[in-house]
Amino acid sequence: MSQSIAQDDFRTTPSFSPEEAATQRGVFIMKVYGHLVGAIALFTLIEVYFFKSGLALSISKVLLGVNWLLVMGGFMVAGWLARSMAAKAGGIGTQYFGLALYVLAQSIIFAPMLYIANNYTGGGVIQSAAVITLLGFAGLTAVVFTTRKDFSFLGSMLRWGGVMALVAIVGAVLFGFELGTWFSVAMIALAGGAILHDTSNILRYWPNDRYVGASLELFASVALMFWYVLRLLMSRR
Repeated sequence: MSQSIAQDDFRTTPSFSPEEAATQRGVFIMKVYGHLVGAIALFTLIEVYFFKSGLALSISKVLLGVNWLLVMGGFMVAGWLARSMAAKAGGIGTQYFGLALYVLAQSIIFAPMLYIANNYTGGGVIQSAAVITLLGFAGLTAVVFTTRKDFSFLGSMLRWGGVMALVAIVGAVLFGFELGTWFSVAMIALAGGAILHDTSNILRYWPNDRYVGASLELFASVALMFWYVLRLLMSRR
């Protein structure tokens, strides 16, 4: 879930002329999305290594040995922790460490889901989920860039939605009911709101020296959407 960024947590950006400020901001945004692409590429390479080395099966056996709903809850908590690290990390080294650590953690958490999708739900489901996620991300990003609307107001609603999702997961673990199609649909919508919120904050509030942390936050929202798009497609197979 997207954690609202407290603007007071960020250092004040030095004053520039309007032209210099626009140039600086353009460079910052390019760096953010460049690092997002790099994070996605690193995630993909790690998953390829897991599958080719056989680690995907070993990881799957371990994680699938516990209640899968607990893994889903852990996925959400990891996203919150990553965003907290992104918002507070000052040095560039700390930002890179947080991004690399989060990508690795997501790669491990995703391994069982991807293993099942690859071996038991028929070919193409992973590719379909990736394409749908990419199109959704591109469309939502275009909305923010074209409208220039401030979506920071979504922060409180996203936090509330995240808490409710965790309550639903805990309830499902304790009482044994299924979190079916509508839960996945709701979580995809929540991930879409997180992308709107994060992109808006990146355009407006993130300081120019926090491009790695900003990309981490955006990667967390993209990963959330991919997880639940994949879960939804798998449930239909």
